[in-house]
Amino acid sequence: MPVPSLLAVFAHPDDESLSAGGVLARHAAAGARTAVVTATWATGTHRVAELAEALRILGAGKPRMLGYADARVPDSAPGSARFCDAPLDEAVQRLVVHIREFRPEIMVTHDAYGGLPGHPDHVHTHRVTLLAAQAAGLEQLYPDAGAPWQPHALYLATHPHSTVPALRDVIGARETVYSVPDEQITATVDVGPWMEQKIAAVLAHRSEVERGALPGLIAGLPPDARHRLFSTEWYLRHTLASAAASQTELTT
Repeated sequence: MPVPSLLAVFAHPDDESLSAGGVLARHAAAGARTAVVTATWATGTHRVAELAEALRILGAGKPRMLGYADARVPDSAPGSARFCDAPLDEAVQRLVVHIREFRPEIMVTHDAYGGLPGHPDHVHTHRVTLLAAQAAGLEQLYPDAGAPWQPHALYLATHPHSTVPALRDVIGARETVYSVPDEQITATVDVGPWMEQKIAAVLAHRSEVERGALPGLIAGLPPDARHRLFSTEWYLRHTLASAAASQTELTT
């Protein structure tokens, strides 16, 4: 059975590698079309150059940017609105353009919490992606954004409760770390064979490594710890199309 095409939508450069780098590499290695849309940072900034290198490593094409500013870094997109402040309809339409152009069978994005840290840009990316994935298939919505296309399913990158204690050793103590009950996990993906690509893509975000963000913490881990903590990715499935079409699944 052919591996389904995959479009990932994440908030910031590096989220794609941290949250779904293994799945992106796995689908690309199996011959599937893969791509990534990033909500924040503008073309020409240093983080988009790093993103381009990460996507090359993962086999996910060239950066596709919505062009908004990071909620916490105003100069990430000079002259543009913060993603969380932009008109919702505008953001949805920008993403619909990418969905209809790429025509993915499945999509991946942040869960409703915005992943472990609950960053406001992550949460808003989740909302915009759900709306855009539904709107893309409706011909009377955004008629100038391309021919309608309905992805079969949307997978939400998440973490089960059981993984949090080990991850806290890496990410440090936080007031809140967001995760879901283990029994709610829909897809558990072993990305061990693609760990070399995943970690290389994470470390391609050099500015995040240098400032000591999560890619920097990962850079300091020994290989066995990296494998133990990051060789599995977890998802919640959100069905978008008919029951007949919903058999299209993430490769696990």
